[in-house]
Amino acid sequence: MTELNNSADDDAVATNEVKPLTEWTNPPKLDDLKRHLEDSRMVHDGHVKTVDAWSDNMHIRNGAKPKTPANKSSVQPKLIRKQAEWRYPALSEPFLSSPDIFNVKPTTWEDRDSAIQNGMVLNNQFNTKIDKVSLIDEYVRTAVDEGTVILKTGWCFEQEEYQEDQPIVELVLDQAFAPNIQQIDQIKQESPSQYDTDVPYEMKLAYEQTIKSGYPYRPVIVGTERVTKTRTVNNHPTVEICDYRNVIIDPTAQGKIKNANFVIHSFDTSYSQLKKEGRYKNLESLQITNSSPLSQPDHTSDTERSNFNFADKPRAKIVAYEYWGYWDINGDGIVKSIVATWVGNQLIRMEENPFPDKALPFVLVQYLPVRKSNYGETDGELLIENQKIIGAVTRGMIDIMAGSANAQTGIRKDLLDAVNQRKYEKGEDYQFNPGMTPADGIYMHKFPEIPQSAPLMLQMMNQEAEALTAVKSFSGGVTGNSLGDVAAGVRGALDASSKRETAILRRLAKGIIEVGRKFISMNAMFLEDEEIIRITNEKFVKVRRDDLAGNFDLELSISTAEEDDNKAKELAFMLQTLGPNEDPVVRTMILSDICRLRKMPDLAHKLTNYKPEPSPMQIKMQELEIAMKEAEIAEVRAKTQQLLAQAGLAGTKAGTEQVKQNHIQADTDQKNLDFVEQESGVKQERELQKQGQKVQGDLQKEALKAQLAPKKETSEK
Repeated sequence: MTELNNSADDDAVATNEVKPLTEWTNPPKLDDLKRHLEDSRMVHDGHVKTVDAWSDNMHIRNGAKPKTPANKSSVQPKLIRKQAEWRYPALSEPFLSSPDIFNVKPTTWEDRDSAIQNGMVLNNQFNTKIDKVSLIDEYVRTAVDEGTVILKTGWCFEQEEYQEDQPIVELVLDQAFAPNIQQIDQIKQESPSQYDTDVPYEMKLAYEQTIKSGYPYRPVIVGTERVTKTRTVNNHPTVEICDYRNVIIDPTAQGKIKNANFVIHSFDTSYSQLKKEGRYKNLESLQITNSSPLSQPDHTSDTERSNFNFADKPRAKIVAYEYWGYWDINGDGIVKSIVATWVGNQLIRMEENPFPDKALPFVLVQYLPVRKSNYGETDGELLIENQKIIGAVTRGMIDIMAGSANAQTGIRKDLLDAVNQRKYEKGEDYQFNPGMTPADGIYMHKFPEIPQSAPLMLQMMNQEAEALTAVKSFSGGVTGNSLGDVAAGVRGALDASSKRETAILRRLAKGIIEVGRKFISMNAMFLEDEEIIRITNEKFVKVRRDDLAGNFDLELSISTAEEDDNKAKELAFMLQTLGPNEDPVVRTMILSDICRLRKMPDLAHKLTNYKPEPSPMQIKMQELEIAMKEAEIAEVRAKTQQLLAQAGLAGTKAGTEQVKQNHIQADTDQKNLDFVEQESGVKQERELQKQGQKVQGDLQKEALKAQLAPKKETSEK
C-alpha cells in the first residue's frame, strides 16, 4: 500500500511545472553533467576495486580469506592490520597532542594582530564547532586504510525565531549616571560576551546613546512589549571525510585537485532535509521512489546493509548528486565555477560557486603518492605478499602440530595384566610383568619439533615488512635487542623510521592546512561583522571580517607539543640573557609568549594587560626619593647662586683693591715728592715764599686799614 501511495504521489508531482533555476545564457543540461559522471566511471570503478582489495586483505574477508582443504588450518595472521595499528597513533598524536592545531604566522609585523585573530578563530572552530578528535582519527585511519582522503568543506548556518518581553525605554539626560556608563564601557572592552549576556537591554540603549551623543543618558522603563527576534544558532565552517566510493574526480586532474574541472559527490538525504536547507528548488517535482539508495547501484549507502528505508515522503532516503565544476555559463568562452545538484532526473540546484575562493570545496590527500594519479596507495599494497607467505607458513606449522597425537599414552599389551592395568588407570601402585620395564612399554606422545626453516621464514617476512613500511612493530619482542645491538644501529633505524613517518605526516598536515585556508576565506565572507569568538573562560576577542579577509600572507603549520616546547625554551633562554636593568615591558612580552606556547592563555592575557600597582610603602618611598631629589636640586641651585654671588663680590673687591692700590701709589708718590722737595730745599723755599706772601698781605692789610681810619674819624666828627 505504501509503494502505491508513493507512486501516486510521484505521478502527481511529475505534472508540476518545473521552474528554471538560473538566468544564464548557456546553462549546462542535466545530460551534460551525467555524461561527465558516466565517462569518469571506469577510472573510478577501477580505484574502488583496488581499495576494496586492500581492505579485504587488511581485514581478511571476501577473496582475501585463504582457501584450505577440510580439516586443515585456515588461520591468516593480519600483518597489514598490525602494521596499521602501529601507524595510527604515530600519525594522529602530532595533531591531537596540543589544544591548538594551527599556528598562524604573519609574514610582516603589520599582519601580527590579524594572524593571531585568525589562529584563534581557527583553533576555536576546530575545538568547539568540530569534533577534532573524531575528525583526526577518521582522517588518519582513512589515509592509512584507503591510501586517499577526500575532504569536503562547507558552511553551516542556522537561525531561529523566538519571542520575548522587551521593555519600552525612555532616555533621560543625567550627569550623575556617568559612572554607570563607564562601568558598562569597561565590561564591553574586557568581556564582550558578558556585555551581550549580562547587561540589560535598557542599559545597552543608554550606553549606545551616550557613546553616540557624548552626554550621559539614564534609562527609564515605561512599559513592556512582546517582540519577535531572530538569533543565529549555528554559523561555522564544516568539514567531512567523504566515502571514496561516492566521489568521482576528473581523471585529467593528475593528482592535483586544483587541476580538476569537476568533482561529483553523491550523498544520502531526504525531502525534509532538502527543504529545510532552503537552497533547493523544484522539490515538488521529485520522484522519491525512483531515487532511493536501493535504486542507485553506483552509490554506496549505509541503508543498503539493513535494507531499510522510511515509507513516508519527508523521511524517505534519496540519493542526490552534487556537481562542482566549471562551465561557460555566459557563452563567452570563459568558464566560471558552478554547483549543480540533481535527484533522479530532476535538477534542484544550479548556481555559481557560493564560496569566496571560487575553488572546488574538496581537499585531496594521498598517503603514498602515485605519480600523475589522483589516488594514493596504502601500506597494504606493499605487504599483501608478505601477509600471504606468513599465513601459509603459520598454517603449515599449525597443521604439523594439530596432526600429532599430543598427550596420548600408549602401553605395550604384555606389560600389564587386567588387574594392574586398572590400578594404573586409577593412579594407584601397580605391578608389571617380568621381562619388560615401564620405560620401554609406555610411550607418551608429544608435539613434533617444527623445522627451524619455518620460524626463520616468519622472521624474514616480518623483517621485510618492517623494512617496507619503516614501522617497527616489535615482532621480535619489546626488548632492547629488537632495535639493534649497538647505539649507531638503533639511531639509524629510528632515523629511517622517523623520516618515513615525517614524510607521511607532512602530506597529512598539508591537507589540514588546506582545510584551514578554506576556513579562513569562508570566515571572511560568512562570519558576522562583530561576532564574538570565545577563546577561553576569561579571554574574548572581537573578530571583524576585514581582519579575517586573508589578504595578507599567512604561513600555517601544525602545532605540536614538541615544537611549542622548543619555542618556549628558546624564549626562556632569551629571558635569562636579559640583564637586571632591562625594561620590564620586554620581560612581560616574552613571558606572555611563553605562557601562550605553554597553553596558558589566561595567564598570557593577564601578563599582557598587567600594570603593576605599587604598595603604600613603595609610594611613600618614591615620594621621599622625589623629595630628596628635589632637596638635592635645591641645594645645588643654592650653591650655584652662592658661587655666582661670590663671583660678583670677588669682582667688586677687585675694583676696590685697585682703587686702594692707586691711592697707596699716589700717597707713595706724594711722599717721594715731599722727600725730594725737602732734600732739594724746594719745600723750605716754598714755605719762605708762603710766609713772605703772608707778611706782605698783612702789611697791605694794615696799610689799607690805616688809609681807611682817618676817613672814618672825619666822618664822625
